[in-house]
Amino acid sequence: MGAGISNFVIRWINFLTMLLGIAIIIYGVWMSTHHDSCRKSLTLPVLGLGASIFIISIIGFLGALKNNSILLWIYLILLCIILVAILVFTVLAFIVTNNGSGHRVQGLRYKEYQLQDYSSWFLKQLNNTQNWKRLKSCLVKSEDCNNLSKKYKTRKEYKSAQLNPIEAGCCRPPSECGYPAANASYYDLSFHPISSNKDCKLYKNSRTIRCYNCDSCKAGVAQYMKTEWRVVAIFNVILFVVLSMVYFVGCCARRNAAASTSNARKEVFRR
Repeated sequence: MGAGISNFVIRWINFLTMLLGIAIIIYGVWMSTHHDSCRKSLTLPVLGLGASIFIISIIGFLGALKNNSILLWIYLILLCIILVAILVFTVLAFIVTNNGSGHRVQGLRYKEYQLQDYSSWFLKQLNNTQNWKRLKSCLVKSEDCNNLSKKYKTRKEYKSAQLNPIEAGCCRPPSECGYPAANASYYDLSFHPISSNKDCKLYKNSRTIRCYNCDSCKAGVAQYMKTEWRVVAIFNVILFVVLSMVYFVGCCARRNAAASTSNARKEVFRR
């Protein structure tokens, strides 16, 4: 690839990623001022990602603009570190999310989830008392369970609903308990449970208790995290391919910059 073409491509790619980095930083600042304490936990990672993209893009842009092989070397080293990090994270994400799936229950349009089906990493994180205490407080604040009675006004509507993993695991007792549902937010707990599952005794109709202490709720969160991680992992595969192409172009630009510097020095010695 010619020197002019490779430098042009690197300049424009890094100019666009600089804008992307600024946009991510602005979004991170917006998150810190508009979201509750649960979602604010994502603020620092978002700001860190935006700052990293911005700094690396500046180095690459200046290196290509000035045809500076040193800056392009730094740019390529940082880009290589990012590529390795993306590859490692993606492989781990696929390994961690390999296990776990829902179970069909007769008469329901959604699946129920069991905690033991998921990877040991998920089990360790969700069974950690402090982690679950924080996650549970976020689930209570989300009002997802309390809004079910507004979405499904009759028992028939509720029975035919397609609940997501968190709604299925945290907002209601497992079907094996056999509790009759009066509506989407109230179960007849005077009925003697037909299962020995401990979640049957943990479920309460209280808005702040529900099944938030149940293993079925943890399993629902695990399924939600699994889905999110899979999406991120697939995105990372695409990102890895794109950045690998950028890395190749950057190598060409660095090689051309080094050649230009070498030729300039030879020209000086000739004079």
